[in-house]
Amino acid sequence: MPEWTDEGIILSIRPHGERNAVASLLTMENGRHPGLVYAYDTASKRGTVQIGNLVQAQWRARLSEQLGTYQLELVRNPSAIFLDDALKLAGLSSCCAILDVSLPEREANVSVWQSTTALIDIICLADNLADWLAFYVKWEMNLLDQLGFGLNLQSCAVSGLTDALIYVSPRSGRAVHRDYAGDYADRLLHLPCFLQPDPATETLSETALMDGLTLTGHFVSNRVFNLVHKELPVARLRLAHLVSKRYNIT
Repeated sequence: MPEWTDEGIILSIRPHGERNAVASLLTMENGRHPGLVYAYDTASKRGTVQIGNLVQAQWRARLSEQLGTYQLELVRNPSAIFLDDALKLAGLSSCCAILDVSLPEREANVSVWQSTTALIDIICLADNLADWLAFYVKWEMNLLDQLGFGLNLQSCAVSGLTDALIYVSPRSGRAVHRDYAGDYADRLLHLPCFLQPDPATETLSETALMDGLTLTGHFVSNRVFNLVHKELPVARLRLAHLVSKRYNIT
């Protein structure tokens, strides 16, 4: 009977029958892995089986290819720390929703695990939106790279120059120099300073953060979700909406 014990982050919970649920976890050593949780809505489990929670998970099944069952023990509940912060909750929900669709099942990815746990830590500790939003954008960049859809922001697609890169082609994912955008400038995505090869050290502007979120959202949607005929998760759309509302950017 195959079984394992691993750390995991709960990505989604889908009711299964009257009282059970299928929980999808991002685990450190076993990748994105689903399992059945019995009586998930009981008082003893309600606080444990929540999206974004870090848990100690024990999975077992009769055969390795079966869904199997989970026994979950709560390690940490991040959302309880920022329950009154809608933007942080949206960031956590967006992260989990994207992983639940984009990652292949049962394939470990240490980079994604480490960057995701680091992102959750930063969201928990950050005092304001700018402190964690830039890291969130970089988290999506890393995910694109790990899935084989990384962007090339090191040099201009037209000239090969490595300075003054302020645009990104929405089709190729290549950076474009300020002087080589020409008549296509209004069709290109903006490359914020903190994603450039030599990022500026000045305080991040609200526009730069929103540009970063728009940039990665475009490629996560077109290079990942479109392949499986899905739209960006509602949680990711909500995050972008709340950020633009906070910054008063239309």
